[in-house]
Amino acid sequence: MAVVVGKHAVKASDIERDLRVTAFLNRETLALDTGAKKKAAERLIDQEIIRQEVATGKYKRATDDDALALLKQIRNERFAGAEAGLRSALAQYGLSEEQLREQLLWQLTVLHFIEQRFRPGVVVDDEEIQAYYDQHLSELRKQHPRDNRFEVLAPMIRSSLEGERMDKAFETWIVQARTRNRIEYRDEAFR
Repeated sequence: MAVVVGKHAVKASDIERDLRVTAFLNRETLALDTGAKKKAAERLIDQEIIRQEVATGKYKRATDDDALALLKQIRNERFAGAEAGLRSALAQYGLSEEQLREQLLWQLTVLHFIEQRFRPGVVVDDEEIQAYYDQHLSELRKQHPRDNRFEVLAPMIRSSLEGERMDKAFETWIVQARTRNRIEYRDEAFR
């Protein structure tokens, strides 16, 4: 056991698996040092808090089909659809395809949770979109040289501002949720 969150344990093996999957998904070199383990533990604490909220709330979870579609997308984008290429890369990180699929399922569930829990409270009005457009027009012209009219970019700007506000609401919520949970670290698990 590495961390206790409320009544739930995060095991050292959970931390190592998180590090392996995260490194694979981010195409990074696998790091299993103390600092990396502590960062992974922090992510897993947040995930445990989310897991508890999802379990007690009426939030729609991702489906196996959602996870399989994302796995297929990864296989196609990174390995030209080759199953052998995916398996070889997973083996380099010490992962199975099932472990990756389970992580993708969970990540999609977290995204569904954030969308369902925080989007209803996010409001972006037309004046804010216009102000963003006006303030960032030179950048927008560079990013969208073919058509950078307000009416074309407004939906993208709205979506971006809504996403930022949902992220901020989520971050505020997770900080508050951490204070409501007993979190115990077992230092020996990080050595």
